[in-house]
Amino acid sequence: MSTVRLWTDAEVEANPRVKAVFDDIRATRKSDFVNNVWRGLANQPDTLERIWAGLKDVMVKPGALDPLVKEMLYIAVSAANGCSYCVHSHTAAAKAKGMTEAQHEELLAVIGMASQTNALLNAMQLPIDPQFLVES
Repeated sequence: MSTVRLWTDAEVEANPRVKAVFDDIRATRKSDFVNNVWRGLANQPDTLERIWAGLKDVMVKPGALDPLVKEMLYIAVSAANGCSYCVHSHTAAAKAKGMTEAQHEELLAVIGMASQTNALLNAMQLPIDPQFLVES
C-alpha cells in the first residue's frame, strides 16, 4: 500500500508545474502512460521536477553507455538496493529497449554472483591488492 497519495490526471491538469513535468514525461517517452513514481512525486513538485530532470539527464541524454546498458545497470543497482518497484519498471524498460531473455538471465546471474561475493568479501574484510588501486 502506498504511503503517499497518487495524483489522478484531473489533479495533474489543475497544477501547472506538475502538468508541465507530466507533459514532458509523455513527450519524452512517446506514451500517454505516466507511472506511479511520478504520480507519487507529484505531492512534492520541487522533488518531481528535480528527479525528472536528473533522470532525463542520466537515462535519456545520449552518452557513452547505450540506453539498454543503462537500464540493465539500473536493474542491478535496484536489486542491490532492494527496490522492487525499480527492478520491475527498469526490467520492463530494458525489454522495451531490446533486452533478450538470454541477456536478462545472464544479468540476473551476474547480480546474484556479485551479491554473493560482495557479502562474503565484506565479511572477510580483506586488504585491497595494490594493483587494484587506481591512482587519479
